[in-house]
Amino acid sequence: MATVFLSTDPRADELLTHDRFALLVGMLLDQQVTMESAFAGPQKLVDRLEDFSPAAVAALDPDTFLEAFREQPAVHRFPGSMATRVQALAQTLVDDYDGSAEAVWTTPDKDGSQPTGAQILRRLKALPGFGDQKAKIFLALLGKQFGLTAEGWRDAAGEYGPEDAFRSIADVVDDESLQRVRETKKAMKAAAKAKKAKA
Repeated sequence: MATVFLSTDPRADELLTHDRFALLVGMLLDQQVTMESAFAGPQKLVDRLEDFSPAAVAALDPDTFLEAFREQPAVHRFPGSMATRVQALAQTLVDDYDGSAEAVWTTPDKDGSQPTGAQILRRLKALPGFGDQKAKIFLALLGKQFGLTAEGWRDAAGEYGPEDAFRSIADVVDDESLQRVRETKKAMKAAAKAKKAKA
């Protein structure tokens, strides 16, 4: 597949294109920082750790992992809480998915059938650090840029599912779409602020 355009850094985007754990971690970090900064985070961790697999991250001493987060330039503006969440995510992947990030959306259901969009959404929401909105955005990202064909994924992704929604990182493929997403987010924040002021 073509290299994604999520962090605007070629090395980081190359990693995100091929490493699903890095992709999950980037989505987890997308909170109170710019989208590009969040998705550049996994490459920083790869550069600072001997092994950036779910099993290795889960097994790391928390203080050692925190140091990797804090090293400048920092992985996130809130290194303490985010380092804890990333390790919790890694541990969940080890415990529930044999250490495979991709297994979250590829593991068949109990009856052997392929998981639907709604089932994948439930699995994502059960991951540490993934609330409803983050899970829907990640589901949309998988469907729009990573070839996910699960039945009903667009419906399950809600407002982030439609093509050309320009509401989230799922719609970012170049500089132009990044700016359009930024503008949409800005407009949504302004509308929410205006609504709050009226209340």
